[in-house]
Amino acid sequence: MRAFRRPWWLGISLALLTALAWGEPCAAAPEPSPATLREELRSFGTYVTVLHVAAHPDDENTQLITYLARGRGYRMGYLSLTRGDGGQNEIGPEFSERLGVARTQELLAARRIDGGRQFFSRALDFGFSKSVDETLAIWDRQQVVADVVRVIRGFRPDLIITRFSPEPSGTHGHHTASAVLALEAFKQAGDPKAFPEQLREGLTPWQPTRILQNGGRDGDPGIVALQAGGKDAVTGESFQAIAMRSRAQHRTQGFGMRPAGDGPWRENFRLLAGAPATNDIVDGIETTWVRVPGGAEIARLSGEALAKFDLNDPAASVPALLDLKKRVAGLPSDPVVADKRRQLDHLLQGCLGLTVQSTASVTDVVPGQKLKIQSRTSVGSAVPVRLMRTRIPGLGEMKSGAELKRGAVAAGEMTFKVSKSTPLSQPYWLRQEPTTGMFRVSESGWIGQPESPSAFPVEYEFQVAGQKLVVTDEVMGAGDAGKPSRRLDVISPVALRFKSGVAIFGPGTGKSIEVEVAAARSDASGILRLEAPSGWNVTPTKQPFSIARAGDTAKLAFVVTAPPTPSVGGLVAVADMGGTRYSNQRVEINYPHIPFQLLQPPARLKVAAFEISTCGKSAGYLPGAGDDTTEALEQLGYKVTRLTGADLTPEKLHDLDAVVIGVRAFNERDDLAPNLAGLFAYVEGGGNVLVQYNRPTGLKARRLGPYDLSIEGGAPQQRVTDENSPVSLLEPENAALTTPNRIGPLDFAGWVQERGAYFPSSWDPAHYTPILAMNDPGEAPLKSGILIARHGRGYYVYTGIAFFRQLPAGVPGAYRLFANLLSLGK
Repeated sequence: MRAFRRPWWLGISLALLTALAWGEPCAAAPEPSPATLREELRSFGTYVTVLHVAAHPDDENTQLITYLARGRGYRMGYLSLTRGDGGQNEIGPEFSERLGVARTQELLAARRIDGGRQFFSRALDFGFSKSVDETLAIWDRQQVVADVVRVIRGFRPDLIITRFSPEPSGTHGHHTASAVLALEAFKQAGDPKAFPEQLREGLTPWQPTRILQNGGRDGDPGIVALQAGGKDAVTGESFQAIAMRSRAQHRTQGFGMRPAGDGPWRENFRLLAGAPATNDIVDGIETTWVRVPGGAEIARLSGEALAKFDLNDPAASVPALLDLKKRVAGLPSDPVVADKRRQLDHLLQGCLGLTVQSTASVTDVVPGQKLKIQSRTSVGSAVPVRLMRTRIPGLGEMKSGAELKRGAVAAGEMTFKVSKSTPLSQPYWLRQEPTTGMFRVSESGWIGQPESPSAFPVEYEFQVAGQKLVVTDEVMGAGDAGKPSRRLDVISPVALRFKSGVAIFGPGTGKSIEVEVAAARSDASGILRLEAPSGWNVTPTKQPFSIARAGDTAKLAFVVTAPPTPSVGGLVAVADMGGTRYSNQRVEINYPHIPFQLLQPPARLKVAAFEISTCGKSAGYLPGAGDDTTEALEQLGYKVTRLTGADLTPEKLHDLDAVVIGVRAFNERDDLAPNLAGLFAYVEGGGNVLVQYNRPTGLKARRLGPYDLSIEGGAPQQRVTDENSPVSLLEPENAALTTPNRIGPLDFAGWVQERGAYFPSSWDPAHYTPILAMNDPGEAPLKSGILIARHGRGYYVYTGIAFFRQLPAGVPGAYRLFANLLSLGK
């Protein structure tokens, strides 16, 4: 049975939109087993909602979510304030917003396993923060509180559980902030004067009973303990094993499966605000339908239905479920009641063996294109079911009235023309440029939701024993042979791509900039032009293109000339086609553990004009976890040779002016440690090696340089997170700071996210020379951001400076310093 998704954005009122949005499961499993249906019926009879709040993907306590959702049958949600955009990627090249998209899907994959729901605020993960004050200075505090209040009012939790303490400690500043803001939201969510605009949208005030922190030591005063062990009633797995499978979805963070036990598991909680609890986290909360006016009879009937549920004949429960459906329909609606109605419909669908499927023969459509949709419905039970109509909101419907025959498939086909005004597929939080700390979202009803709504939702209306049953679906594009289907995307007729993400110019100089135009459909023609910032000149101003076959490309070159003075900005490629403006890249995120993701961000090239010189012509690059080093080297005029560990010999490296070791290569590569002797010999013979930062945990090579150098054993915050922190030149006449570019204070302006991370904690002072000092406010200066060792006739450089963030951003000073380090000894 396909995922039970309620389309909540197209052709419905704003009030209904609000009611539906907060009741969504992340997704349903395949066609449910009788045991699954029985547990869902048990959950239907339970009336408790819990919201777990933390800062990032992977902060959540999956053991707690699993136990409360699958063990107790509670409505269990996880609100991650950020999408993890500022972290590292252990499995691929995605960083920043692209990494956030992948981590969003990893959280959704985790919730499909542990049974929770997923929510987000608009807060942007700007990287590691050492304090809650720094975090709240970058995030818009009021906006984040408003987002948490919105989720509380929409999801209606009885209790909130934070993962972290609101009291400052040595943890990530985002962690502490998540608890501080959750506590503020707890106090404001029930106040009708707080965020009244939400009330105008259809939300209503809601006051949870209590807010707890998941933590505390045994024996501390006021600690409430919860025994969260046990086994899942459907699969027989231990909750620990399910929680481990859920947590293992965070693969971009290097998580994988580990052995899980099945014994006792204790979770502790301490009260932050609200009504105290003594024996259980739900003390004083009515846990059944009895709490709802008119709900006592529903509690009784659902209990009877559960007691009589026949695992060998789920359809026998249909009459009882239809009776419940009629009674629940008569209750005043609120977000929880609306969610219970959908849960009951889902139960009916499962007990009937009713399946729906909506597919298209393509994986994407262009605005204005005709779209053919195939629908398939079937019923597995003998209960009479009649298909009344199939409807795609905003496009049309197909009426039927036919009774479904048990075991037979009823197929239909609809053809529509997709409106030319249909927006292109793009995660809703990436449709506008963000601020430093916040995503911007134009549709307030989307705030809090994990992903964009389907562009093509489908409603199947059935009649069962005189009652209407609506099953929702979305159109899926047929995948290639052997590959699963995927969400149908709306795409631009052409995708535009610059060869690189950054272009470096000397002031007043020009260079050829090439744009690739890839046709998504045949006979794609139009006019291509570049939009440039003031002072930058582009010739020609525009060029025609015509591509006959879908999948083919055309490459068009423009000469771009920088202004005579230093300048930074961006070029945007624009294709004018039939009166419509398209300016989109095509970016695919494709990993086996998450659904395929398509991004269509603006086709933008960062440009920077500044004075810079280089001394070398050829460089070798040994990749690590993935970064843009190759592109940066090419922008500096280097011919780049990609290396493996086997290439690290003096003979193979002899003709290279420099060798760059990629980010976290010592964590990622098995072929580095065995070949370090050859790399050191290259340096000794006159070579130049630049090693970028590594993490102190998970090192595959303990030796990081030709002389003693360690990143282990230091403070966990051996980093500088303030990208504007002052930088002192310890050795101002060192060649690394003078040749070929003299480095000064202005070279450290305009940096992004951080200065650097995982600086060495100890080094051999007789051989390594520190050249820079920097620190976050209130801390002692760190001097190991760049360490330079003379080894034989060459130079070995180890750096924790975040070049991998600065170079893709086109930061001039970072390029100048990088060029100097590559030029040592030249």
